[in-house]
Amino acid sequence: MTQGAQGAEKSAALHSALRAWYEHARRDLPWRRGHDPYAIWLSEVMLQQTRVETVIPYYNRFLQEFPTVMALAEAPLDRVLEHWSGLGYYRRARMLHEGARVIAARGVFPKEVAELRQVPGIGPYTAGAVASIAFGQRAALVDGNVARVLARLFALDHDIRGGAGLARVWKLAEALVAEDDPGAWNQALMELGSTVCTVRDPRCLLCPVASLCEAKARGVEKHLPILSPKPRPRGVREVALVASSGDAVLLARRCPNGLFGGLWEPPLLEMETDLEEARQAAVVLASAFGVELTSIEDRGTITHTLSHRRMRVEVMWGQTESLGELRCGLSIYDKAERVPWTELSGRGRSSLASKILGALPRQTGYSRGPSVS
Repeated sequence: MTQGAQGAEKSAALHSALRAWYEHARRDLPWRRGHDPYAIWLSEVMLQQTRVETVIPYYNRFLQEFPTVMALAEAPLDRVLEHWSGLGYYRRARMLHEGARVIAARGVFPKEVAELRQVPGIGPYTAGAVASIAFGQRAALVDGNVARVLARLFALDHDIRGGAGLARVWKLAEALVAEDDPGAWNQALMELGSTVCTVRDPRCLLCPVASLCEAKARGVEKHLPILSPKPRPRGVREVALVASSGDAVLLARRCPNGLFGGLWEPPLLEMETDLEEARQAAVVLASAFGVELTSIEDRGTITHTLSHRRMRVEVMWGQTESLGELRCGLSIYDKAERVPWTELSGRGRSSLASKILGALPRQTGYSRGPSVS
């Protein structure tokens, strides 16, 4: 930031203009209607890498099911994951649950950034959000929106995804955070980045601080911030086996610390496949779970993209006379069960698992229900 009187003058002007704009332009979002630290924490976790409009219904349902941090702490992880199903990035739910147990054991919700950072899953951004919004602590925060706003306001010429660039953004955020109602200031920065100072097409004509923006003054607002490219997702091919017997299907639960940890799904096997290899892989999968198939039908290929991998999954539907004595013979799973079709909604599962099950013919008994992202 510019030093001395000029810097102080710009800071005061930013605070005045941005806070006034936020008072009348902010969206009416459910987590902005109070100062409950648990509700604010939940919203910040859900909003990580997820759009606001996607989060709102999940947030409302989750709070209805787990209205307090104690209720979340006492709930089994399977139930928590069930209510997270379809929201993605499931490690967030596991860490939220673990963090709730730590807070419940302490008996009080931490207020200070340093204390919040000791809770599993709470990093510097979330700690700053909870401390400032819930408790009025003078704490800075930096997420993608804030980083983009500050990079343009001060025309930062460093890559803000890490190293010196990210450190510079944090230094600016800490210098700017308001003494008076820091939570409102932080939310104003985030709101500006989310609705006006957007990624590809900043709406400068609507910006309340455009006259103070160095990037706008230099005509480089569309070229900032500088971001190093993200690695491209790795292509992966897999086979999924949906083994069914009458009114039930085989589901396996992922080990807690890996991909889709704690979620239930038809078992998957990663491999290079053609149709014949997929049939062989289905037999291998069935054997690993102690199932003898009476028929195998190819149900086509589905695709599913995560931040780090692009998955092409060949769905094989195998029928069997019995899903009785099951074992769990693949290291990525810790449990296998025969689950009635009517009870699938009670199992936390990923969107990928829902896509796989959705590839089956309707007579199987699987209810597709509303689509999830």
